[in-house]
Amino acid sequence: MMRRACIGVGLVGAVLLLAACAATGSHPARPSPLDEDALRSTIRTLAADDFDGRRPGTAGEQKTLQYLVAEFKRMGLKPGNGASYLQPVPVVEITAQPGAVLSFAGHGRVRSLVYRHDMVIWTRRELAEAGLVHSPMMFVGYGIVAPQYGWNDYAGVDVRGKTVVALVNDPGYATRDPKVFMGGTMTRYGGWRYKLNEAARHGAAGVLLVHDTAAAGFDWDVVVNRFSGPQLEAPAVNGGGERAAIEGWLSAAAARQLFAAAGVDFGAVTAAASRPGFRAIALHLVADAEIHNAIRRFASANVIALLPGHKQRREYVVYSAHWDSLGRAGGRPSGAVFDGAVDNASGVAGLLLLAKSFSATQPPPGRSMVFLAPTGGESGLLGSRYYVEHPPYPLADTVADINLDMLHIGGPTRDVSVIGFGQSELERYLSAAALLQGRTVRAEPNPQQGLYFGSDALSFAEHGVPALYAVGGIDDDARGPIWGKAQLDAYRLHRFCQIGDQYAPDWNLRGTLEDLRLYYAVGMRLADTRRFPNWYPNSEFRAIRTRSREEAGD
Repeated sequence: MMRRACIGVGLVGAVLLLAACAATGSHPARPSPLDEDALRSTIRTLAADDFDGRRPGTAGEQKTLQYLVAEFKRMGLKPGNGASYLQPVPVVEITAQPGAVLSFAGHGRVRSLVYRHDMVIWTRRELAEAGLVHSPMMFVGYGIVAPQYGWNDYAGVDVRGKTVVALVNDPGYATRDPKVFMGGTMTRYGGWRYKLNEAARHGAAGVLLVHDTAAAGFDWDVVVNRFSGPQLEAPAVNGGGERAAIEGWLSAAAARQLFAAAGVDFGAVTAAASRPGFRAIALHLVADAEIHNAIRRFASANVIALLPGHKQRREYVVYSAHWDSLGRAGGRPSGAVFDGAVDNASGVAGLLLLAKSFSATQPPPGRSMVFLAPTGGESGLLGSRYYVEHPPYPLADTVADINLDMLHIGGPTRDVSVIGFGQSELERYLSAAALLQGRTVRAEPNPQQGLYFGSDALSFAEHGVPALYAVGGIDDDARGPIWGKAQLDAYRLHRFCQIGDQYAPDWNLRGTLEDLRLYYAVGMRLADTRRFPNWYPNSEFRAIRTRSREEAGD
């Protein structure tokens, strides 16, 4: 589709365009069966209240799995996990009972925090009870150990048995200095899960993250919605003994009270934490916490369908879109439903439409196409992590992952946003396909949010498979980039991981369909070339890919 004239493409753009045309020359242009009615119907179905918020381990999961399997069967796609469309994923659900407490004491005073208002705490240890008893508290800055950036917030301190307090994001965010980490672009070290794991690796008994809406990319309501109630985890070694006893978030106000009680200037010490040479400091306070848990173990499932290629059948292009949402508020049967219409009924609907389109393509794509709907995307990427750790198809022979998460809902845009921009050669494939639509590929508008590191693309990336996460941009065809950016920010602040993420009949899906055509074009090009794309030389994931391809004899 050529909606806008391609003017001033330049030599690089022309080369990419020619390469794209040559790569897909065996497939004459044809309308793809990506119709709006099918897209709208699928989103509306998956985001309906009677799917119960599509939470793993609930009746909503069973309804979702049945729906997806039925759709893949109807398309004539083969089961993707041996004889089954389902890949069982073991899950442990740990639910903190009402009455979780956290307090800190020092200088003759005890301050108790209010659950959900001042703090949210949990444990990933598979225990009926967990807690802290007079655990000394330390501020460890951003809680990062990153040798490639010359950074170690744990240098020279012993945090074993202590409770560490850490800032969200990374020092580059605070300084916006391109010489510090990646400046305003979050690295994987800024992610909350990394900080929890790093603190536990150093023996911390407790980890408390300081919430900041701008730095985290989501407000306090999201913390409450995602981290209170049942928490889903992969089964742990030794019941989770390698994890901190207590993990959690402090609200910005509670954190300031904590530092004030310690006699520490919050502004000064957090500014110091973003500069090289920062050393962790003792707060001269102790933390006490207590949680009582209900524990349930069950098997959730990834849904996998396969379209065999007609040439390189043992080489695979993966499309992924997590099927789960947050269920009901607080995990209560009477709680309000998190429909998760954009996140991620839109992505799953897109996955199904792409599967239908590829299944109708004649001749079939040269490489095999895998359509993966993983579980647990909202719970630490449980399903996609399980997939790459137990791959039905060798990762060394997996060409790429194209991840669909929170699709652009709106009219056509002049641009395409790459989440995690500058990582892999897949961006060149995307640019070539976008050029045919008269569109420009750009970095995401909010790189400080680190969305790539919270997406299923990360699971593939950490195992070396190039993974592309791109969505329609902000430069709206009719209203321009300022309006488009305002719409994106409004969604992140008011509907993301909240009850308000609901389907509406007046949604404009023309831009969504254009993006799906773009994803189709990228996948077709990947399927019809013999080349394996790689990460860019500066990517931290390149060495893993190079090693896996060498072992495969490439």
